[in-house]
Amino acid sequence: MNFEELKVIPPLLKAIVREGFDTPTEIQEGVIPFAIKWKDILWCAQTGSGKTLWFALPILQNLYNKRLEKWLVEGKIKRKIQALILAPTRELAIQIWEAFAPYSTNVNMKHTVIYWGVNQFHQVKAIEKWVDILIATPGRLEDLISQGIIKLSYVEILTLDEADRMLEMGALWDIKKILKRIPKQKQTLFFSATMPKQIKELASEMLHCPENVTVHTVSSTTDTIKQKVHLVTRNYKRQLLQQTIKRSDLDSIIVFVNTKDESERVFEFVKSAGIRSDYINKNKTQNQRQKALNALKDWEIKVLVATDIASRWLDVCNLSCVINYDIPGEPETYVHRIWRTGRAWKKWLAISFCTSFDEDKIKSIEWLIWQKIDVTNDDSYKNEIVPKGQTEKTKKINAKNAPRSKKKRHYGKN
Repeated sequence: MNFEELKVIPPLLKAIVREGFDTPTEIQEGVIPFAIKWKDILWCAQTGSGKTLWFALPILQNLYNKRLEKWLVEGKIKRKIQALILAPTRELAIQIWEAFAPYSTNVNMKHTVIYWGVNQFHQVKAIEKWVDILIATPGRLEDLISQGIIKLSYVEILTLDEADRMLEMGALWDIKKILKRIPKQKQTLFFSATMPKQIKELASEMLHCPENVTVHTVSSTTDTIKQKVHLVTRNYKRQLLQQTIKRSDLDSIIVFVNTKDESERVFEFVKSAGIRSDYINKNKTQNQRQKALNALKDWEIKVLVATDIASRWLDVCNLSCVINYDIPGEPETYVHRIWRTGRAWKKWLAISFCTSFDEDKIKSIEWLIWQKIDVTNDDSYKNEIVPKGQTEKTKKINAKNAPRSKKKRHYGKN
């Protein structure tokens, strides 16, 4: 099946060809025919299954056709916000905004993105000109609504992307307030990687006779990812990391760690090993995070060290490998991490460093994904010679985390 058989309109077909796509994914085949008929959709699919494109095409097509009808009847068009897309993080919101760009121009649609972390001036200016499709994080959107800058009374299509992540981040209350400002008669497209009780309740409130689409099980891992577990002691983690990142067949790598301080330590080590690298954690500004991600995409750096702030939104199509330097505490987090690779249906690698303290975590992960992960006992990494010494930054981090000595109390004689 091709996109023409899915009844995608010619202007969008031209954009699809220009972007190099020829065959729709499984989820696109299953959803686009229903979405272009203005039906509500409840879909559960893993990241990397082509979900952003599938909801972008129907939104653009439906608004284009609706505008054409109004033009023929009324002879004029009001340029108002007609489609709203809510995303849990600013990084994901930017990613969606970028995904719309190649297609929106072909149907003369304007789209913009708003999020926390930057001055609102330019975002407000973009909205005041005119915008058809608004991509937003719930907090920033509710803030601009309360200022009287944004009105949602003309919204005809509402999309929630990664609703479960919004629940985790405490944005559910903002979403419910936003829903009260949107017309009841609308099309709703609802995506969630997992379906906890609160998300099911929210979906039942928002959707009317939806088409339910599930491509893979919630906790499944894509077949294109080769997963490995390296048994290693804590003292040899750096040797194993150095051996792995120096492999010539791996040209873009994300190394996941569990804490902010660890991300800085590992980055300093990778840098001292002579590997082009950068890191992202919650202390980095939005511009710094985006710059680091773009550097990885453009092969300006080989290694990006990241905390789990990145496990849900990073989208690097040519990523070679994900390394779990630290095994996450939650099995679901492991799944989100390794979905950063195996995209575009290429065979890539996910490696986890497992110490004796992590064996129970690996068992929990295997139980969740219903799959046995290959274990390797290769200890050739022990021959690696790692850089000695510490940078000034690493010394400060270690000093900050060093245990404080207890002062002895001296009591006078009675």
